[in-house]
Amino acid sequence: MEIPLLRYQSVSLDQISNACSFPFTLSDRKLNLFKDKCLFSGYCFSFSKRKWRNPFDRIRCSSLEQGLQPWLKPKPSKIDVGERKETVLEEPQMRKPSPGLCNQIEKLVFNKRYRGALELFEILEAEGGFELDSSTYDALISACIGCLMKCRRGIWLPERNLVSWNTIITGLVDSGDYVEAFRLFFITWEESSDAGSRTFAMMIRASAGLGCISAGRQFHLCALKMGVADDIFVACALIDMYSKCGSIEDAQCVFDEMPEKTTVGWNSIIAGYALHGYTEEALGMYFEMRDSGVEMDHFTFSIFIRICTRLASLEHAKQAHASLLRHGFGLDIVANTALVDFYSKWGRVEDARRVFDKMPQKNVISWNALIAGYGNHGRGEEAIEMFEQMLQQGMIPNHVTFLAVLYACSYSGLSERGWEIFKSMSRDHNIKPRAMHYACMIELLGREGLLDEAFALIRSAPFKPTANMWAALLTACRVHENLELGKFAAEKLYGMEPEKLSNYVVLLNIYNSSGKLKEAADVVHTLRRKGLRMLPVGSWIEVKKQPYFFLSGDKSHAQKKEIYQKVDNLMLEISKHGYVPERKYLLPDVDEQEARVLLYHSEKLAIAFGLISTPGWTPLQIVQSHRICGDCHSAIKLIAMVTGREIVVRDASRFHHFRDGSCSCGDYW
Repeated sequence: MEIPLLRYQSVSLDQISNACSFPFTLSDRKLNLFKDKCLFSGYCFSFSKRKWRNPFDRIRCSSLEQGLQPWLKPKPSKIDVGERKETVLEEPQMRKPSPGLCNQIEKLVFNKRYRGALELFEILEAEGGFELDSSTYDALISACIGCLMKCRRGIWLPERNLVSWNTIITGLVDSGDYVEAFRLFFITWEESSDAGSRTFAMMIRASAGLGCISAGRQFHLCALKMGVADDIFVACALIDMYSKCGSIEDAQCVFDEMPEKTTVGWNSIIAGYALHGYTEEALGMYFEMRDSGVEMDHFTFSIFIRICTRLASLEHAKQAHASLLRHGFGLDIVANTALVDFYSKWGRVEDARRVFDKMPQKNVISWNALIAGYGNHGRGEEAIEMFEQMLQQGMIPNHVTFLAVLYACSYSGLSERGWEIFKSMSRDHNIKPRAMHYACMIELLGREGLLDEAFALIRSAPFKPTANMWAALLTACRVHENLELGKFAAEKLYGMEPEKLSNYVVLLNIYNSSGKLKEAADVVHTLRRKGLRMLPVGSWIEVKKQPYFFLSGDKSHAQKKEIYQKVDNLMLEISKHGYVPERKYLLPDVDEQEARVLLYHSEKLAIAFGLISTPGWTPLQIVQSHRICGDCHSAIKLIAMVTGREIVVRDASRFHHFRDGSCSCGDYW
């Protein structure tokens, strides 16, 4: 995937000064809140009270520049992080406090009883020698911020200097109160017209939190004028801000201008590319970082593992795992959680569990990853068991936890447990179910054929039904061939997602299966009138760390003869076990050509290539952007049985873990 070439131009000091005038150009809803609160109205920075540290003869920001200079990205090379001998310092033995005490501290903070939480912490500190979990420390930080906020709104700080202002601004940004951080920044600026590098870094972070690139750009230019733009904290905040606001070119430009590219800087730009789906570019930047000799930390490896998750690269993930151990990060909570997530998503749930069990500390994200892993592969009972263990150990679940466990119940058909957990969200945990939680329950009802109950749940939701909720109902109508309700759900989706092709194709399948050929023809006519067409799609498989891509009926591969012969042999073998090609449906998200090459769909070709290219004991992992069709789903179940292979397919709907003639989805997707 190509990135637009960067453009460069020098900017005058007059442009910089003009850039430091407010109001910003505000367009999104959150930033209109600024106008409502009169934060930016008529505001202008004044620099008359300070001397310049040094003049500026350059600004290099791609969004403002003209001219052309190419940026050559490195090509991925073999990962081989060199061995390093790390000096291990012995640390004093720390005791773990009672889980009940930590849980009590977190509950006090949750209920805004900050002083009580801090007093309980003082008791632990007085005894000494205790090591708290990260979640408890997070709660204590929130308590400190809460106390500061009450102090600021009541009795002002006795000494108001840059340090005290920065402390409160940092607390506001860390707690996500970005609007209040902006307000306080302007008060600070009115008093002293001064701001240090940390202040600008915090305000750039606040701009990123609000998704306001215009504010971030002006803080960038002001930081340049005040001589702090090269500060590592400011530069990394800028890379993060531009990345989160969708301008990866500007993020790369800031990174290129850093006088010293630190570990944090590299991590920020790699994460930026990964965030926006530029997976190959992110991988290339990782290799460049490795080759530059900059020290890699646990965040580097955790980002790399997440890139491997996107690429479905098991071999690279294994090497990252080994590198973690070699570099002394084997017990790091962030990197190990990324490993749990990777192994869980790609069918290696036992490996994920081994990593999880060895973690000395676990946070809610760690638990969520493993619960979701069990659920994705149809192991709902184990997912519920982990959820219950999580509660028993005093860990506080969040909305993602409930999303994972409800999906697990849905995938495994655990209706009663699902409803029990759904009701406990607001009753026992003070978490209001969101639209995705409702979508899980609609899917759970739909799996059991309770379509009227699913429709009633949509109508009873305390908010406007979302596309995900209607899509879950439409899928249920497709599976159970409920024409009338399916048409109603599809019409709702048309209004919300008029250009999404799969919604039309699902309804088309319902009409075809019900023999409603006239109605099916009308859907096809609608597609043509809207200019929507089914584009060719394909499947990926990684063999020996090399990705291979197949289209349906693809004959471009060097081993096409062997691949097609393998497919033919497989079809002959599984036909002995009852396989009959299904020609019932036009396939979701694919083109008409695939209906003519039913036996040679892209996933079948990818699996055949994997079978002839890998040892018999290795699982196969397939990635595709379209929903797997019914014929391929039936065929792959039998292929897994006759070959004795585990086959994991990640399609547009979910993970399908094929083993011994069955699929983890329970034939519902």
